[in-house]
Amino acid sequence: MTSNYEIATFAGGCFWCMVEPYDRRPGIISVVSGYTGGTVENPTYEQVCSNTTGHLEAVQITYDPSIMPYESIVETFWRQIDPTDAGGQFNDRGESYQTAIFYHNEQQKEAAQISKQQLEDSGKFSKPIVTKILPANVFYPAEERHQNYYKTNSFHYRLYKKGSGREDFIKKNWNKSIDKETLKQQLTPIQYHVTQENGTERPFQNEYWDNEKEGIYVEIVSGEVLFSSKDKFDAGCGWPSFTKPIDSYHVPEKTDTSHGMIRTEVRSKEGDSHLGHVFNDGPKAQGGLRYCMNSAAMRFIPKEKMAEEGYEKYLYLFD
Repeated sequence: MTSNYEIATFAGGCFWCMVEPYDRRPGIISVVSGYTGGTVENPTYEQVCSNTTGHLEAVQITYDPSIMPYESIVETFWRQIDPTDAGGQFNDRGESYQTAIFYHNEQQKEAAQISKQQLEDSGKFSKPIVTKILPANVFYPAEERHQNYYKTNSFHYRLYKKGSGREDFIKKNWNKSIDKETLKQQLTPIQYHVTQENGTERPFQNEYWDNEKEGIYVEIVSGEVLFSSKDKFDAGCGWPSFTKPIDSYHVPEKTDTSHGMIRTEVRSKEGDSHLGHVFNDGPKAQGGLRYCMNSAAMRFIPKEKMAEEGYEKYLYLFD
């Protein structure tokens, strides 16, 4: 770990579900599942689950604050949990599944307190926010079988996240709800068709397929950051294509079985807009993926206008 990196620690219920939201995001160096807050040294999973050790299941995140500020990490934390549940999280009950933010310095403590107060003041939840803000304690990494569970046991993880109630809670309480009639007034017919009706625009007859300017592409409805011109390439397909997103958190993937095919659809996290599909025929040297997007689902912001439009923190992409 370099001197520029910092550590953040959160308890958000089952630690399996707290790794994916942070993993592979810009500025995130590592995410480790483990136990903290208790009195037993080197506890096992079975001991912690017995609710006799005082430990909570948690994740410890090593990050570069110049790319991913602590405030953004805290905001992501809130969006994974039910902050009004004092008895655990979703189907997981007991002390070890309670939620908490463990701060490592006074700056983190202040940022966490401000974010908690903002959430309380927002009125999003009718019940009190009970997530505790506590000084960081010794963190014990969990057993290897619990590390990166969402990748090593992806099928079971998906079933668990859905079955526990977490996935539906997040969608109901944290994803933006945008009125369709309002969108019809705000968007052009092709933008609405693509984003809200899972449509596809014509190849070679769309705004960005041959755009070569420096800048970023954001979601047309929510303004979420999607792709950088640095990762754009000519795939010869007639649609804007990229090797990777700027922040994978904002581009969740979903199995698409329409039109008699099995494909991987790409949507936006906040706007829940259809963006396009991802394929495995991209440049091998850049990971082998091709994110084939619809221009109508995006808005391009030139590098020189990013600060003006509030996206200055992404200028590091062009350093």
